[in-house]
Amino acid sequence: MSSSTTEEESLTKKDFVTSNDVRWCPGCGDYAILNAVQRTMPELGIPKEKFVVVSGIGCSSRFPYYMNTYGFHTIHGRAPSVATGIKVANPELSVWMITGDGDGLSIGGNHLLHLLRRNLDINVLLFNNRIYGLTKGQYSPTSEVGKKTKSTPAGSVDYPVNPLLFALGSEATFIARTTDTDQKHMIETFKAAQAHKGTSFVEVFQNCVIFNNKTFEPITGRDVKNDQILYLEEGKPLVFGQNQDKGIRLNGLDPEVVSLGDNGAAGETELLVHNPKSPNAAYPTLLAQMTYPTFPTPLGVLRQLEGRETYEESVVGQIEASQAKGEGALQELLTGKNSWVVE
Repeated sequence: MSSSTTEEESLTKKDFVTSNDVRWCPGCGDYAILNAVQRTMPELGIPKEKFVVVSGIGCSSRFPYYMNTYGFHTIHGRAPSVATGIKVANPELSVWMITGDGDGLSIGGNHLLHLLRRNLDINVLLFNNRIYGLTKGQYSPTSEVGKKTKSTPAGSVDYPVNPLLFALGSEATFIARTTDTDQKHMIETFKAAQAHKGTSFVEVFQNCVIFNNKTFEPITGRDVKNDQILYLEEGKPLVFGQNQDKGIRLNGLDPEVVSLGDNGAAGETELLVHNPKSPNAAYPTLLAQMTYPTFPTPLGVLRQLEGRETYEESVVGQIEASQAKGEGALQELLTGKNSWVVE
């Protein structure tokens, strides 16, 4: 057994914890996400020196300071550009990009779109708390209509962005959702994201205890989550509820909630069966549009397309094909047919 293999197997969460004081507000959901990531990385079989954490601006973007890995704390909305450069320069690195609903979907929306469509082998974790926390409570791209904040005292008139639909429209090959209140589910989701070859986009429901406390409580609260969360499992019907007595079936092109059981209720054979690997975007789009209070909220992997070449593979392939033609002449290129002299 090689020394590197031994080191990888012996890694623990402590190896990814820094000595820096974690400066999030007490009770912030970011603590739970940080813990989940630090617990995930030792189990991936990747040498510690191959991890890179990249962030933009916002509360979530403090992440690189609290991860004992290589990292970049970049500027507002530009983390996708830096992460792209890192992955193309060294495709062997495991790159994790941390962003928020403001950083990733407002000033960074255009940059994130191109990262997703290019299909770099990068893991994107978007913390969604439906608010700007670092700048003290303004409404964000995911805030609901009517949200009253310091910047919208009469209530927001903007229709919110759905992060999952944004990722689908950008042709992301892996799309998932998890929540900061479920450590086990977060770790499972992060592992699945890393295992995917291509861009993995993970929306994380995250609570801002100061400026938007309990925004997801109607979905993830202890007393309601069994009836409000639909856990997605490949190959299994869409069943949910405290007693697993409800399901999702299609009525024409529209999903509907049905009761399961006797007395004329629907049977499981009528229900939709979860298939994240279907190339048809209609199914994950249907899931992404299922929202509270009409439908349960799906958690898990919505889409997982394999086989698409990654961006870095394409770039490296072009470079190698060019190099195979032989050594070029820079001066000949500079003074070729497309140059001119100004007298």
